[in-house]
Amino acid sequence: MSTDDNSAASPKRVAVGYLATQSGDDGVALGAAIATKTGAAIDLICVVHPVPYDGQPGIDQYMERLENQAAEWLADGASRIPEGIEVRTVVTVHESFTEGLIEVAEQTGAAMIVVGGTGDGIISRHALGTVSTELLHSSPLPVALAPRGYARRSDVVIDMITVAVPVKKSASDPLPFAIRFAEAASIDVRLLSLVSLDPTVDDTSLAVRKQQVDVARKLLEHTRDQLDVDLEVDVLVADGDTLDEALANLPWDANDIVAVGSGHLGADNRVFLGTTAARILRWTTAPVIVVPKESTADTEATEPTATKAQEK
Repeated sequence: MSTDDNSAASPKRVAVGYLATQSGDDGVALGAAIATKTGAAIDLICVVHPVPYDGQPGIDQYMERLENQAAEWLADGASRIPEGIEVRTVVTVHESFTEGLIEVAEQTGAAMIVVGGTGDGIISRHALGTVSTELLHSSPLPVALAPRGYARRSDVVIDMITVAVPVKKSASDPLPFAIRFAEAASIDVRLLSLVSLDPTVDDTSLAVRKQQVDVARKLLEHTRDQLDVDLEVDVLVADGDTLDEALANLPWDANDIVAVGSGHLGADNRVFLGTTAARILRWTTAPVIVVPKESTADTEATEPTATKAQEK
């Protein structure tokens, strides 16, 4: 692994996986936005795949050219990061881009991994590629995903974090992470609960749905009241006939970032994209941070009474 250290060490770091692509630039833009608000340093990382030895001469020189090319890409990516942010570029060789990225992130003490999605898909929406998909099912660190075209947005600034709050105690609760992030970034917090019910015109069912919305709002308000933080905290219940409709009706702010928990079927201390988080990814235009499931043997994420949404 080779590094280019552009400034002094920082206690807070984010690891940004980079390739010379539009999605790579999206990841850089999100990493820079996070670093600008939190004061974190950036490790900009490119993983080079080793070339299998086939008995022919010149393999070492060829690998050197590949690593030099990666270093040039990283220099270009680093030039897109605003002045005042500590940036270190890292070239590492690994069979797997994902595993190499995780390895470097853990070695440098990064607080999270940041990547773009894929070049395909709708602008401002999330489209997962191979690396982002693998990270979302294996990373020991929170994974921040930039929507497609994030680097093209003007004046990218994060000023609010929306957190999908489970209404029962859960090892997949992203709230503690979201509060720490908000405090570090000095930004507002929005507590989100999702309520959905199968479409019906039955008066009894509609009354039950209204009751679910009221319960969800009261639970969010109780959660807000229990927070001992000097932050602006709002609550929002997203309501719809289906979970997709509830998400489609949500107002997404241009400067928002979303925190979601991992599915409860995932391994402890790993990110695992559950069904609800996947649907949020589908609908939101904001960057999303997926938080690993904590190691809590006696805690299980169960279906909230106020919503049919459940991580799987």
